[in-house]
Formats: sequence, C-alpha cells, structure tokens
Amino acid sequence: MRKIWTVLGAGLILSGCSQVESIMEKLPFQQADREGDEQAEKRQENVTRDNLDNNDTGQSTTENSQTAENNSGAETPASGAPTLEAAYFNSIIEFNGRAIIQNPINIMALVNKDFALPDGYLPETMVRPNVPFSYGAQDIEKSYLRQEASAALENLFAEANRNGLKLYAVSGYRSYARQKELFDAEVSRVGEQNAKQVVAVPGNSEHQTGLAMDISSQSAGLGLTEQFGETPEGKWLAENAHRFGFILRYPKGKEAITGYQYEPWHFRFVGERDAAVIYEKKLTLEEYFNIVLKI
Repeated sequence: MRKIWTVLGAGLILSGCSQVESIMEKLPFQQADREGDEQAEKRQENVTRDNLDNNDTGQSTTENSQTAENNSGAETPASGAPTLEAAYFNSIIEFNGRAIIQNPINIMALVNKDFALPDGYLPETMVRPNVPFSYGAQDIEKSYLRQEASAALENLFAEANRNGLKLYAVSGYRSYARQKELFDAEVSRVGEQNAKQVVAVPGNSEHQTGLAMDISSQSAGLGLTEQFGETPEGKWLAENAHRFGFILRYPKGKEAITGYQYEPWHFRFVGERDAAVIYEKKLTLEEYFNIVLKI
C-alpha cells in the first residue's frame, strides 16, 4: 500500500533544525538502515553554508529570475524564447551572503551552488513510488518523492519496461539532516576541502526537494557510475525521460555550467512541457533560466 505523509513545509521554511528533527523522528521511514549508501549518494559541491537565523534584521528579499515553477513551456511568437509565469519565480532572501529560496515548492526551483534551500526544508507531500528499487521493498527515506514526481516516475519506468528495459530507483528524497551526516562523515574521512568535491553541502542538494531520483540498472551493477550512461537503459533514459517531465540534470560537457560532474543517473522532475524545451534545446536548467522570459 502506498504510504502518504504530509508536512506543512511552508511553516518550517525559517524554523530551526531541532523542530525538523523532532518531526523527522516520527516519520515511518526514519528508522531505516542508513548504512552502505554513502557512495551512492555522493555529490560534487564547492559551497559552505551557514544556518539561517530567523531573527536577523539584515535580510533582504529579492525575486530571482533563474528560479521558477511552471508547466507552460510556451514560446512567444516574437522572440521564440520559452516563457514562465511571474508567479512561479522564486522569492529569495539574501542572508550572510547566501541566497535562500523562500518558495521551494516550485517544481522548477533551481537548487545549486548559488541557490540554497532553507535549512531543514521538508517537501509538503511525498509518497513512495510503485517502482523497483535497488534495495527491494525497504520503506526508507530515500525511496520517497514528491507526489507529482512519483506519479511521473511510475509512468517513466512503465514505458521503459514496455521497451524491454528494467530500471531501478536508487536514491530520491534526502533530508537536510541526512545530507549533513553524509557531508560530516566525508569531512572526517578526507577533510573539508576534499569532501566538498564529492558530497553536497547540506541545503544545496536537489535531493532535498523531493523532485530528483538517481536511477540505475542491473547492467550497471545497480551502481551510480558513468558506466550507466553507456548502458541501454541509460541511453534510453537520456532520450526519453523528458516525455515524462524529467531532465538529465548534469549532462556531459556542461560541468562548468552546472558545477557538477557528469551524472547520467541523476534525473530531475520539472514537468513535461519545460522538460521538452530543455531537451530539444540541449540546455541545462541553469541555461534554461538564462533564456526564459517572465510573463
């Protein structure tokens, strides 16, 4: 039976970690085994973030033209550029040199080295998609996605199966607390500077949005490696994920733009129409927001 849990994320946007951790302790999947997934969940990042202080009066609110939610994907007749409704653009608070996304529920929120989620942010509604997982039926944190992304993932996997390809979900949602565990463990092992090269700094991981899923196959040993991009499953995903609203978030040759190494396993849900534009124009999410017009 699909398990659904709802968290009022908006009320937690500027709340402390202690409140979030209290809630997280009550979630059904929080007691799951946490061992053995550090390698599968490693990311490449080069940012150090401070905790957000709610009472600081030096905050300034801006609207970031590179952060938006939208399913329009429409093109204007005059310029041919894709458009996004203004209501979907993220509101940003500048705090101690950090750009903090204040409306992270946007399905196209641009989370990267420049734009961070609020510390402890929890997506509002997440479910466990009915797809094969590399770790079987375990009901654990990383098996969850936001509801709309979960439904799209099920359709994506079903289409792959109809084409004779079996995909496996590996890592979806990852809490701020879990990301901090991974980062701190890597710092202890190799030092802070080296850790930043392979593990995301807490608050700057797309996995925390509940909109990203790492995917693999048996032909890649169920691993998250560049080898997956050369498998039949990896190639099919790269060419078809956009039909279901997902984009290959960190493509080869775009490392200088995304700030991440090539990750053929990491797919991000943005909605079908915008995913189609990004795919057809061979853009990264960063590049898409550089050309999109606000309407």
